[in-house]
Amino acid sequence: MSWTGKIIGAIVGFLIFRGFVGAMVGAFIGHLYDQSAAARRRGPGASPLEIGERFFTATFEVMGHVAKSDGRVSEAEIAAARQVMSDLRLDGAQIHAAIGCFTRGKDADFDLESTMQGLANACARQPHLLRVFLEIQVRAALEGVDMQGPAKQAVQRVAELLDVSRLELAHMEAVLRIRREQFRANGGARGGSAGGQAPPKSSMRIDAAYQILEVDPKTSNADISKAYRRQLSKHHPDKLKANGLPDSMLEHAKQRTQQIIEAYELIKSQRGMT
Repeated sequence: MSWTGKIIGAIVGFLIFRGFVGAMVGAFIGHLYDQSAAARRRGPGASPLEIGERFFTATFEVMGHVAKSDGRVSEAEIAAARQVMSDLRLDGAQIHAAIGCFTRGKDADFDLESTMQGLANACARQPHLLRVFLEIQVRAALEGVDMQGPAKQAVQRVAELLDVSRLELAHMEAVLRIRREQFRANGGARGGSAGGQAPPKSSMRIDAAYQILEVDPKTSNADISKAYRRQLSKHHPDKLKANGLPDSMLEHAKQRTQQIIEAYELIKSQRGMT
């Protein structure tokens, strides 16, 4: 596998396969059709390899730009960037490349508008990849400065350049805050369980579960199931990878998919759905 291919596989791996493989089978069958249709629609333009390279570079350049938005990069922001790299399970060469990109993004001459335009052009046929990109920026800003001050304004500017509304950005932030609260409540355990032990019990609240599926308690059971399938399809790592998401970013997609599955299972249990 090429270096870029390794990068593309690492980001989606972070989000899904922690005891939920069975729940993903149906979604994967649907993905096979989506992958075939996407290949037919793509035609000329950026290849998945080109998209992956641009996505990886822009991810850490913009992360550095956001961290430097208040004029300095704090230890907490450096630690947050390092944590993202760790969570994405980057290897030594990938971490070295990511640090180089992060450093370039801190430069006063860094051209955010041009970088975002290039990424948007590359992902023109896969706009959902731009949402994954933005989620990673929100996640880093949350870990670094709790998404406050100039960093929040910088992320809002990134969202604006990617044509993502303030409302959608606010929802991303809320969902990622829920994920962070779960992580802390479960003792900070990331990834799968060690030594064959069962993973920590989910600490998700029912109101958070509804928010993750973008529904409310008045939504019918049938529409809850439709919302679940819609969210699962949107964040499925295999689908994102086929459309150019770097392997190194698949971990994020897997984690988001797990969160969606947990939310649906909680709602099903609370409602007595079968």
